[in-house]
Amino acid sequence: MSNRASANGTVRLTMAQAIVRYMVNQFTIIDGEEVPLFAGVFGIFGHGNVTCLAEALERVQDQLPTWRGQNEQSMALAAIAYAKAKKRRQIMVATSSVGPGATNMVTAAGVAHANRLPVLLLSGDTYVNRLPDPVLQQVEHFGDPSITVNDSFRAVTRYWDRITHPAQIIQSLPAAVATMLDPADCGPAFLGLPQDTQELAYDYPEAFFERKVWTIARPRPSRDQVEAAVEILKTAKNPFIIAGGGVRYSGAEAAVADFAKRRGIPMAETIAGKGGVVHDNPAYAGPMGIEGTEAARQLAETADVVIAIGTRLQDFTTGSWTTFPKDARFININAARFDAQKHRAQAVVGDALEAITEIDAQLGDWSAPSARMAQAQKWYAEWNDFLDKGQAPTNQAVPSYAQVIGVVNRMARPEDVMVTAAGGLPGETIKNWRCKAPHTYDCEFGYSCMGYEVAGGWGHAMAMAGSKGTPIVMVGDGSYMMMNSDIHSSVISGHKMIVIVCDNGGYAVINRLQTNTGGAGFNNLLKDCRVKDPANVRHVDFAKHAEAMGAYARHCDSLADLEAAMEWAQTTDATTVISIASDAYTWTDGGADWYVGVPEVSPRESVQAARKGQEEFRKKQRIGV
Repeated sequence: MSNRASANGTVRLTMAQAIVRYMVNQFTIIDGEEVPLFAGVFGIFGHGNVTCLAEALERVQDQLPTWRGQNEQSMALAAIAYAKAKKRRQIMVATSSVGPGATNMVTAAGVAHANRLPVLLLSGDTYVNRLPDPVLQQVEHFGDPSITVNDSFRAVTRYWDRITHPAQIIQSLPAAVATMLDPADCGPAFLGLPQDTQELAYDYPEAFFERKVWTIARPRPSRDQVEAAVEILKTAKNPFIIAGGGVRYSGAEAAVADFAKRRGIPMAETIAGKGGVVHDNPAYAGPMGIEGTEAARQLAETADVVIAIGTRLQDFTTGSWTTFPKDARFININAARFDAQKHRAQAVVGDALEAITEIDAQLGDWSAPSARMAQAQKWYAEWNDFLDKGQAPTNQAVPSYAQVIGVVNRMARPEDVMVTAAGGLPGETIKNWRCKAPHTYDCEFGYSCMGYEVAGGWGHAMAMAGSKGTPIVMVGDGSYMMMNSDIHSSVISGHKMIVIVCDNGGYAVINRLQTNTGGAGFNNLLKDCRVKDPANVRHVDFAKHAEAMGAYARHCDSLADLEAAMEWAQTTDATTVISIASDAYTWTDGGADWYVGVPEVSPRESVQAARKGQEEFRKKQRIGV
């Protein structure tokens, strides 16, 4: 039976067909141009989505391209990276079958939720009518047959629904889109699609499929909140700005940097905010927090008023709330009320660009004392000298992360985007990577998800199609071993990235935490694991492995080799992987400390000493929620 429109203004479609038709008629505006809101679909098909949803997607593949993933988690991570590259203006879809395909995406949903990024997740579900139960891949709950594994998404999504009748998408789909585009509530949306509901036909109103252009709201803050913030700021002698990811998603990077420069307020960035300004911006003091610069730490420790813009103030930003004076006052500018009111702050609930513009307009001729910016620039110059020394070549047999990053950074073009995630590389790239152009850095550290790196690089490569730049993925051997198959995805889809694999022989940064808190090296570095021959652990040949997936690849034995390999990688026509050994014990110092659990009792004197150190450190914490 065809799905032609009827005389009464309806069109008969299956639920799956209706979802797809709705998606292809949603648009948004980027830089003044109307573009599809849903840029594409990542899919791995199984019995839960191949017979109905795939049938509908196949017919619109020229309008809504479907890309085959290798792993449900990694393809959803690629979708999330795409949304981040597009500053939350465009959305990707990830679809899986029921069962393990669905639960593979739960981790990715957590990444999107923690980082406030949109992705639409569509998973097959068990039968509403329950006639064939228990079906393949169904997990039975004896006391509640309505529960399926898809309920696990409730904890990691902003919007969740199970479509048990085809008419429900008329309400649910627009609600899901509105959630994903809301500056305050932005995050992943999930729809469970039972197999027997996907197949059902329904007479949908034609109006449901009308072309719609979505715009993202810029909520203006309350006048009272702006006035209160201005009064606090005018009292400041040593103000300090922390710019988060919300500044980038608002498009407020230039406005915040200009405000900081004109008002004489030094600024730092969070991990999500890094890349909002270039490394040598005159008001910039580097990234803030545990993985930040000494300059930013010193500015935080001497601040009397902190303006936190578009940040959720995660512990890696605040040094577990030990970095600021206990009497420092906070002004939190955030689209989300939940974030704006944290730590007894003066909340300014609204869009970052709108809020900073209104605060600026009411400040009159106020500016911070000139000594504040002069001190910040002195501290930042000292930090850059420290970086230069750490990145300089030495005679050590195995280069440090800082030295490797220094070479890659130097060889990168201004338009190239650095992508990394969990492990040691976040801290090392946050400190050592010097952004040459805005919006060229992505470190997934909200959820700190090992495996994001390569998948995220694929998503960025899609988002950057047609631009001058290339994603440069920096990944440790541990994360590479967890999730690397999207090297092959990028090769067969034609989305080039450059991948630098730093092999330091295991989970080196966690080994560092383990030993720095008094523990013995155990089960992190390969040599400390239960292996056949600890003295001769056979390492993976990452170059050969990447070549087996169709990539160009080269192993480097020195920093000079790495420089030559980077020059070569910029000339290739497909994904290129470069591997190099890196030292597991050399780290870039600086930044704030961290609240971690250390045993109250232990026979190890080193643990006892670490515990005392933690107790002293925690005395510096501010009181707040």
